[in-house]
Amino acid sequence: MQYPAKIILAWAEAINGNRDIRDWLITNGYPELGLFVFALNNKTEARQWLIDNGFPHLMALINGAEGNPNALTWLKNFGYDILEKMARVGDNDEDALIWLFQNNLPDMAKVALKIREVKNEIDANNNDMHRISPD
Repeated sequence: MQYPAKIILAWAEAINGNRDIRDWLITNGYPELGLFVFALNNKTEARQWLIDNGFPHLMALINGAEGNPNALTWLKNFGYDILEKMARVGDNDEDALIWLFQNNLPDMAKVALKIREVKNEIDANNNDMHRISPD
């Protein structure tokens, strides 16, 4: 995965909820990064699009951030070490975040932290929905 720095930063902003940037990514040669945002937010069609269109590593990044150990192993085995660390950051691993900074990857750390925010918000919302009221 090699993208210009401005595209990585745009990806982070799209993950953060900037719909205009997300749509720009989709229509300007980076559909995988725009659709990643939908996939991260549990849109089944986007998840399948990533797999069907040659971006299983991005789907593995999401699955790894969701705590799937098989996805982390897959990323590592196929040489996606940076994405594997990003997935771990997404799953609240502080050591992986330190690794990204120590390896001079602050833009990827920013993306990973945005993934963490979205994932943690989804988890919190799901936990709230599953609580049973004592009344």
